[in-house]
Amino acid sequence: MAEPLKLQESWRAPLADQLASPQMSALKAFLLAERAAGKTIFPRGSEWFRALDLTPLDQVRVVILGQDPYHGPGQAHGLAFSVRPGVRVPPSLVNIYKELQTDLGIAPARHGFLEHWARQGVLLLNTCLTVEQGRAGSHQGHGWEGFTDAVIRLVAARAPSCVFLLWGNHAQKKAGFVDGNRHLLLKAPHPSPLSAYSGFFGCRHFSRSSDWLVSHGMPPIDWALPPA
Repeated sequence: MAEPLKLQESWRAPLADQLASPQMSALKAFLLAERAAGKTIFPRGSEWFRALDLTPLDQVRVVILGQDPYHGPGQAHGLAFSVRPGVRVPPSLVNIYKELQTDLGIAPARHGFLEHWARQGVLLLNTCLTVEQGRAGSHQGHGWEGFTDAVIRLVAARAPSCVFLLWGNHAQKKAGFVDGNRHLLLKAPHPSPLSAYSGFFGCRHFSRSSDWLVSHGMPPIDWALPPA
C-alpha cells in the first residue's frame, strides 16, 4: 500500500488515524498477499489515491461515488467512472455523456478521461480503490470501505456546502449519513445500461449541481471535457 506520506497534504493529517488503523493494516497485508500470489491489481499502486491527490479536501465541491475500479487492462487510473486516454468509453460513462448532452448541450467527449472534472473539485471516489484483474468486486470487504467512509465523513464535516451525486442504491447507501440540510444530495438510478432508462436519463444533475453551487457563492463546474 502507498505510504501515508504519498497522500495529498490536505488529506494526510485528517486521515492519519484511519491509515494507521488495524483495518488498514489488514488491508495492506491482503494486498501484499495478492501480489505475492502473482495476481494483477488495478490500478497501479501510485494511483490508488489519485482521486484524493487531484482533489484536495478544501477544494471539494461535488462528490461522485462509484463502486470498484474497472477491472480490464489499461482502464482504471484511480478516478470513479474514468478511463485512460485511448481506452474505449465504458457503457455507464457513455450514458453519463448522453445525460450531460441532454442537460447542458455538451457534446459527448471522444474519450473517458475525467481528470478535468477532478481538478475542479469533483471528487470521483470509488468505494473500493483496488480490484483484481478480471474479477469485479474482488477486493470488497477487505478494508477499503472503512477508508472511503472516512473520506466522505471528512468532506461532509469540513466542506461548508457540497453536492453529492448519488447514482444507484450503492452510492445512496454509502452516503446515507450525509446531512441533506447542509449539502445537496441528488439521487438517481445508476447510469448503467441496465438502469439508466429508469430515471438517470432526465435527472439533470449536472445543471442542478452548477445552479446550486452558484447559489452558494461558488463557481459552476465546467463539465465540458477538453481533448485528452
